[in-house]
Amino acid sequence: MTGKSRFFTRYVSSALLSLAMAGICASWASAQTNGNSSALVVDLNLDREVEPVVASYLDEGIANAAERHAALVVIRMDTPGGLSDSMKEIIQHILASPVPVVVYVAPTGARGASAGFFILMSADIAAMAPGTHTGAASPVISVGGWTPAIDDTMKKKIFNDTTAFLRSITEKRGRNPALAEQAVTDAKAFTEKEALDEKLIDLIAPSEDQLLQDLNGRTITRFDGDKMTLALDHPLRTEYEMSGRQRFLARIVEPDVFFLLLIIGALGLYTEFTHPGMVAPGVIGAVSMVLALYAMHLLPVSIAGIALILLALGLFILEAKFTSHGVLLAGGVVAMLLGALFLIRSPLTAGGVSLGVAIAVTLPFAGITVFLMRLVLRSRKWKPSTGPEEMIGEEGTALSGFRAGNEGMIRVHSELWTAMATRDVAAGQRVRVLRLEGLKLHVEPVEPPAPKG
Repeated sequence: MTGKSRFFTRYVSSALLSLAMAGICASWASAQTNGNSSALVVDLNLDREVEPVVASYLDEGIANAAERHAALVVIRMDTPGGLSDSMKEIIQHILASPVPVVVYVAPTGARGASAGFFILMSADIAAMAPGTHTGAASPVISVGGWTPAIDDTMKKKIFNDTTAFLRSITEKRGRNPALAEQAVTDAKAFTEKEALDEKLIDLIAPSEDQLLQDLNGRTITRFDGDKMTLALDHPLRTEYEMSGRQRFLARIVEPDVFFLLLIIGALGLYTEFTHPGMVAPGVIGAVSMVLALYAMHLLPVSIAGIALILLALGLFILEAKFTSHGVLLAGGVVAMLLGALFLIRSPLTAGGVSLGVAIAVTLPFAGITVFLMRLVLRSRKWKPSTGPEEMIGEEGTALSGFRAGNEGMIRVHSELWTAMATRDVAAGQRVRVLRLEGLKLHVEPVEPPAPKG
């Protein structure tokens, strides 16, 4: 074979090999493209009260779905409501989400009440499972189940503000704003069938798989007016779970747990300050107080509630110092109960320290605080039991007589001491120690000398 023939053969072989490799790469890319054609659906859970940590979790989940170019976000909801600030934060992220958001009240028996109703109305798609309900979104100016009296003007302001906020959402979503307002003004609740018939929700689905099938090919209108057709032929579902840190913080910011941490922190530090050296109460109190301060940063804490709790602590201390026949103690208990109930302010929805927890924490705290302070006050009157100070006030016997200003020998606690008296002392006479100067005792006679013989 000539050189030209070998060159031509090698050239053809290389060309054929390149074409084969290109075909293999194209086939692999096609397979990858077909394999990734599934629509990504991100599942989130709202199965507790609406509070700051839950709002942060949902916000992160929606942002994660946008980064992954998901086709849909599904929020499973079962909530009694929660804090208005957290509710508004969640709604703002739903409205601004580039990925369509479905809020699905599920499973059977679940509810989307109070703040949950607002979140449901804000979704691109509002869906409910059979046997669920929603609504009952009247503003509650209370914590712990106790509602203070408010005047009609303030009530109107709150209701008008709430209904205007709800109308701004439902009108843009094409839902029934007049009926939605009744959930606020009349605290009306709706079953899934009533909500569908009255155009508050978009569909009823017995399961999430059925929900995705019903939504496949459906054209929706986003909050900004753009229309979008959902392509969910082969949905690939992935769950965005709450992190361990978020689960821990979600427990801390519960109003009952926050109040308990605040009281444990105050009691631990108080015990350490009044009984230095115990260490354990101080460590527990410091950790609890730091956690409470962190929760205070997230929760809408009322200054009046904190002031009432501090007032209660002061009244408990005064009860230990002065005889008030229980008046100061009773005032402290009332102040702490009111402080617990006022501690978390939530202008639109209920969410605060429950009355049962407030009572269960306040009464033991009052008793322990008064008891510890009385121990401190009583200990100030105790005589030192060790060291030179223990000699002061003790009595002894003169071994020999000596005149005032002169030194003599006395016996105290079976020990011989050099002593100097303020008056003449006879042999065998009882003396009392006034002070200690080095190894010399200053004494005074306390009884006449014993008769001789």
